[in-house]
Amino acid sequence: MVIFQGKKFRAMLIASLLSLSFTGTSYALEVGSKAPDFSLPGAQGQVSLSSTAGSVVYIDFWASWCGPCKQSFAWMNAMQDKYRAQGLKIIGVNLDTKTEDAKKFLAQNPAHFTVAFESKGVTPKSYGVKGMPTSFLVGRDGKVIFQHLGFKESDRDQLENQIKAALEAKK
Repeated sequence: MVIFQGKKFRAMLIASLLSLSFTGTSYALEVGSKAPDFSLPGAQGQVSLSSTAGSVVYIDFWASWCGPCKQSFAWMNAMQDKYRAQGLKIIGVNLDTKTEDAKKFLAQNPAHFTVAFESKGVTPKSYGVKGMPTSFLVGRDGKVIFQHLGFKESDRDQLENQIKAALEAKK
């Protein structure tokens, strides 16, 4: 009998379990559909999508064990700093089952954007999240403009162009 131990195995097990919990009855959001509201505890207090009405919102679902999530933080920080004055609000929704894991990650990868904690899986299920990271761009009207799975360096320009177009769209 082989017994698996260690951090890497736990991360793979958690990833597998999370991916299973996001399948089945979850529904992917269609572009043009209303983004589901949520109210979650955050690093700076309660976080809700409805509190961002009139803004362009980039919602990013992430976890501490996700390599591409770590890569995306520097980019999201840059986007928040660059476009905040034009009405961009980034909300990073952490999906770790233990908030302590997220806080350790954030100590090493500080966020210049709003962070919320969702350990029960309800919000990612309502968005139809299938993997990490998954992001949704929500227009000023509250409707989904764009969704994206994963993050790599080559995604940066395409994602920024989507954000710029959303910010330039009529209010």
